[in-house]
Amino acid sequence: MAAESCHPRSLSWLARSCVPAHPARHIAVPLPISAASPANPASDTDESPISALPDELLLECLTRVPRASLLPLPAVCRRFASLLASDGFLHLRRAHGRLRPCLLAVNVSAFARALLHLGASSRSDIEVAALPLPPQLLHCAGGSSSSSAFAHARAVALGPREVYLIGRGATMRIDALTGAARACAPTLFPRKKFAAAAVEARIYVAGGSARTAAVEEYDPAVDAWRVVAEAPRRRYGCAGAGAGGVFYVCGGVAVSGGEDGAPRVAAHACAGSVDALHVASGAWAWSARPRAVPAGGCVVGACGGGDGHLYVVASHAVELSFWRWSGGGGATRGGGGACGWVALEAPPVPRGSVGLGMAVRVAMAGVGDGRVAAVVNVAAVRGHNAADNSLEGMVLVYDIAGGKWSRAPDLPPGFRRAACAAVEC
Repeated sequence: MAAESCHPRSLSWLARSCVPAHPARHIAVPLPISAASPANPASDTDESPISALPDELLLECLTRVPRASLLPLPAVCRRFASLLASDGFLHLRRAHGRLRPCLLAVNVSAFARALLHLGASSRSDIEVAALPLPPQLLHCAGGSSSSSAFAHARAVALGPREVYLIGRGATMRIDALTGAARACAPTLFPRKKFAAAAVEARIYVAGGSARTAAVEEYDPAVDAWRVVAEAPRRRYGCAGAGAGGVFYVCGGVAVSGGEDGAPRVAAHACAGSVDALHVASGAWAWSARPRAVPAGGCVVGACGGGDGHLYVVASHAVELSFWRWSGGGGATRGGGGACGWVALEAPPVPRGSVGLGMAVRVAMAGVGDGRVAAVVNVAAVRGHNAADNSLEGMVLVYDIAGGKWSRAPDLPPGFRRAACAAVEC
């Protein structure tokens, strides 16, 4: 009976393809899952040959499933969901060359996601799929209000596959590999057009509110937010970046509550400056005077690179510039050299697309250790009769070592205000 139970006919083609032809080709992966998986009578039955496989072999089978077919698998049973969410699954998929750096863009109006592959090869393709809203978030004012809660959401990646979409009073975690989404704890203060970034496995948010200057920290282990600092300036419409243990809050306008409770705006105070918070000590590097981008540019995008530096795209009314801050969160001042701002090659946007009466928005993300991705959107400001030179979803990739930009496929229509993050899929 033992020999008959191991006959190839009793196993599916998928299981047989996962048995290495030679023992030396076997990849050992430590599994953080107990051998006794929780039983699910509805799914894990003795009649199913797949469910009878040990975790190691079943994980090998799941590793070979094409990404497009992974979406429904977590709903098959709890054992599948546990294996797909394990570090062993990610490790095996990377070892088999089935992971590539990607840019994840989330369309919050239609709740769809676009996955743009940014591999080293010249082949780049885009996958678009629906992003089901978790049931816990359907109560967000009802109807299409859930999309309004995420209208100006920020996407922050924690690790190679988990992306947190942070909106106004709502937070959602998205698994970039399987597409699974679940609701998480919302921020303590409602925010809109705020700064958000990941630093040392935590998420930090600041700005986006005239009511508070609090900087919040999110711990994914306990699914909770807490206030860790007070920002020296209340910014609105700012961008966030994390690099080298520092949380950067870039650009935006200064807002403060007036005597009548209405917010007051001072655009000149923050548009071209950067604040830096050392998350370990909770101290601001330049509390009295923030660092300003050279040449009076207004920050329209920022991110942290894999090399531990801050990268910023600034707008100068009729052109864009690209900068790297090389001084970390220190107090050194200067415009070049080992510390301070370093000018880099400007993003190659079409001539005439950036000009007076045009609003520029750049969503940026560090891709791996050596690249920076930028999604450029340019649209005419309401009330201005600007020429129709708008851009929507233009994707540029900067090679840090080579110092050059390259053009990637544009995002699909409808992703102009998409929240973006770099992942591995």
